[in-house]
Amino acid sequence: MLMVGAEMLNWSDLHPVDGRAAAGGPAPAALMDAVLKPTDKVLVVGPHSLALLKQVAATVSAVDILVRSAPDAEQIAATIEGRVFCGAIDRFPETGLYDVVVALDGLPRLVGPDTATLSWLDALALLKARVAPRGRLLVAAANAFGVERLLQPDVTATVPRDEDWPRDLAGSVQPPPGLKAVTAALGMPAMACSVYPDLTEAQVALVDPTGPLTATTIARTMADRFGGPALLDPYRLAQDSVAAGLGAELAPAWYFVVGAPAPKVLPAGAVPQGPGVLLEELLLAALRIDDQAAIRRTVPAYVTWLASLDMDTAAIASADNVIVDGRSFRLFGAAEPVAGGVVGQLARFVRRSLEMGSRFPWPADPQELTARLASMAGITVREQYFVAYSNVEPVGSAEQLATIARLSQELADANERASWFESQLDGIRRSRPYRIGHAVLNPARVILKRARRAARSLRGR
Repeated sequence: MLMVGAEMLNWSDLHPVDGRAAAGGPAPAALMDAVLKPTDKVLVVGPHSLALLKQVAATVSAVDILVRSAPDAEQIAATIEGRVFCGAIDRFPETGLYDVVVALDGLPRLVGPDTATLSWLDALALLKARVAPRGRLLVAAANAFGVERLLQPDVTATVPRDEDWPRDLAGSVQPPPGLKAVTAALGMPAMACSVYPDLTEAQVALVDPTGPLTATTIARTMADRFGGPALLDPYRLAQDSVAAGLGAELAPAWYFVVGAPAPKVLPAGAVPQGPGVLLEELLLAALRIDDQAAIRRTVPAYVTWLASLDMDTAAIASADNVIVDGRSFRLFGAAEPVAGGVVGQLARFVRRSLEMGSRFPWPADPQELTARLASMAGITVREQYFVAYSNVEPVGSAEQLATIARLSQELADANERASWFESQLDGIRRSRPYRIGHAVLNPARVILKRARRAARSLRGR
């Protein structure tokens, strides 16, 4: 290990206490597999997970690694076969040119607190200078206005962490805002991959993040990333943003591949092939417009298909894991099994719909809704077989407010209808025919009551 200057002696990006973890995940691993060659000499700069570094070292002929953390450099030197340098990118000594330069964590963590003023373009120029002719550059950039900015739960989450030390505005190593600005700043042809859900654990990277199945893949990564409260439902927001054609612009980060083609989907097979739409999306679309005919067609067909599957397959064939293409169904991918058979799958759809703040044309009670959907397929839900979901509420604050507003409006409408019926009934009671009928029938009721009382008295004797 060689210290080059501006190193951080009491800091770790591999094992952070109050900072982001090193870049990793299946997406960068797949990108390495696609771009690296056994004869390559590679430079890896910035914090990358040990798994990624081991993959690079096992693939290429030679690897140099530059990190700013001294403890990380020591651990990497003891684990990886290659040269390890510790310090900032502007202090990196002359070591020749490289076939591939890798910076899949981005550029901000290539400097330390005592690094001289250095902009993102300056740091990028230092990396470009290390790339051999016909070499390849893999660099990441975080999106300053990614989808996670719309999901921020509260202002306390924006409090700077230990790693966010103050820097001169002119020397910020943050990338330019927006995909077009970063692409222009690169100054060379590059293929951009939209990364979800973030650089530290990149699950998928897509060149063209469009299409319903792609939207579902992205939505799953975002839902897993934000497990706590959020301003908006992460799953629903990801679905809607991709459907609106904003999958690339609102991506949390991007990979830029210079000098080599990038696979359209990383890792391969992350997005199912073929036509179709998620069954859950189809049902939710019908619920939004009260298309009960579509629901009554789709639910029985889905239940019939479920009945044709073996028990293990049916347990993972939830509405959010099934692709429907016309009248045919197929699985989307792996998923957690659901207990309770058909009723359990319908109950899961009801719970997810309520969490998304979806409107139902029937009373929003999970048990009653599940029973109603099951009845469409001729299934009677008995109490002992019902899969209960208690305390179901919308995930996002916006969906919660929308649900409260909708229920308040529905309650106001119901009160207004009740008042109208009361006024109509009061008018009937005051009408002349009603009074005449009441005067005629009232004596008859009195006589009938007395006769019944006398009959009971006689029977008692």
